[in-house]
Amino acid sequence: MSEDIMNINEEIEYEEDAKLLLTLEDGSEVSCVVLSIFEIGEQSYIALLPDTEEETDEEEMDVYIYRFAEDEEGNPLLDNIEDDDEYNEAVEVFNNLFEEEEAE
Repeated sequence: MSEDIMNINEEIEYEEDAKLLLTLEDGSEVSCVVLSIFEIGEQSYIALLPDTEEETDEEEMDVYIYRFAEDEEGNPLLDNIEDDDEYNEAVEVFNNLFEEEEAE
């Protein structure tokens, strides 16, 4: 499985600490920092951290993970991950990437 996983942060031209405005299902909007964009097989995923002024414990941070693509103009397209197994795999891969980056 690990040979199918690639961190593509370098390939997509997002500035460090790039932000996206995320509209939630209830219509509220949340500004989020892009933590990582990564692939599992042919599917790209994005990990977002809500950009809040509040100081929170690192273990209590809510990270949003979505399927990720870009339209013809380079605008991000996010899609909910409906399948529990796919979501769990994306979370596991993100956690492993995040742990590797913290170890460096």
